Amino acid sequence: MARVRLVEVARAAGVHPGTASRALNPEARDGVSKQTVRRVEQAAKELGYVPNSMARGLRTSRTMVVALVVPDITNPLFPPIVRGAEHVLNAAGYTLVLTDTNNEAETERDQVRALRGRGVDGFIVATARWEDETLQELAEAEVPTVLVNRRNGAGSFPFVGSDDRHGVRLCVEELADLGHRSILHLAGPPNTSTAASRAAAFTQVAAERGLADVYTASADSYSEEAGEEAAAHALHEHPSFTAIVAASDVLALGAQAALAARGLRCPQDVSVTGYNDVDYVRKLTPPLTTVRVPLRREGELAAETLLGLLDGGSSVPTQLLLPVELMRRGTTAPAPAR
Repeated sequence: MARVRLVEVARAAGVHPGTASRALNPEARDGVSKQTVRRVEQAAKELGYVPNSMARGLRTSRTMVVALVVPDITNPLFPPIVRGAEHVLNAAGYTLVLTDTNNEAETERDQVRALRGRGVDGFIVATARWEDETLQELAEAEVPTVLVNRRNGAGSFPFVGSDDRHGVRLCVEELADLGHRSILHLAGPPNTSTAASRAAAFTQVAAERGLADVYTASADSYSEEAGEEAAAHALHEHPSFTAIVAASDVLALGAQAALAARGLRCPQDVSVTGYNDVDYVRKLTPPLTTVRVPLRREGELAAETLLGLLDGGSSVPTQLLLPVELMRRGTTAPAPAR
């Protein structure tokens, strides 16, 4: 079957081919009336017209492809971010390519280099480490890049994330108000900005509330297994804790597994809070008390920021911190009498 041409769409819609082209291009349709856009889109749909993105890329010196780099796609934190970014990019005529680094710096570097070799227009990176050679290479090559969820120490790129410090403050203050005085912070990998900022907030708020019996244990990764291992070790060394502030929902699940292995009940013996409010935690038994982060919105804003860079926007890095809120559920309760 022969490919439907743009000129045929224009003829069916009763407009000039140039008008049809602008109507079908989200970046250029501002100069076309909404009625004409609808008429052209309807004609394109009826004829089965598929835009030739390769030809468009040749005209704009772009491939119309953006890469999103995630550390672990099995972590439920990332799919909402991916969906948000894809929604914005697709509407702008871009294709999103997803690559999973499996939390390995060398894999990340190889994947990013390969994608650059294929001419992707820019990157959204969710894998940032505080010291990150891959990001340094992207900065030196002036590749349009936006960081999401995590940032790096150099501050070379725009960043979209959540207000980590406020989120942890909400957790600690909630537990302190419930009478907890001995609290464990289950932190993420210390080479990530999320772990560092949340751990710093925990220490600060604990000091402000006069909580002297506090301790921070770092997991090797944001995984349930790493969370269980770190929590088990911490509870062995410091069995007096009545509450755990986990730096992510997945780490919180690991902490609950460690508690169960010691015969401790949540929340009767130990309260637990998470961070992110991924989809399934409200369906757990008991449902997890956690900090809600607008993850899909993070992805949308990261994509919008990258589109701005690709269109020649300001190269001055921006920092967007989205508001968070505490979702009180079933894993927190008043401190047990001991």
